[in-house]
Amino acid sequence: MLWYNYVLFAAVCVSALFSVIYSFRYRRRSDPRQRGLDASRMNISMGFMLVLLAVTQVFTYEFSIARSLVGAVFFVLGLFNLFAGYKNRAIFRKQG
Repeated sequence: MLWYNYVLFAAVCVSALFSVIYSFRYRRRSDPRQRGLDASRMNISMGFMLVLLAVTQVFTYEFSIARSLVGAVFFVLGLFNLFAGYKNRAIFRKQG
């Protein structure tokens, strides 16, 4: 295994960990502004994780149509989560 596989794996694990942390924080908060900020951070972390999984699927394994399609779907979903997370974060930061 090449060094960048380890880097991608570590980055996916870290972003998944942040997604779980922000998910728990979101569920425990009572303040709507803090809940929104935690939800947006969770979306950003999940989007980053999906983009990294897409990069892993497309570039680190042998080429196949199915793997490329899964990578493309992960990439689009990841970009959508990143966009939604940054947009919601900006909205909730303006409220405070």
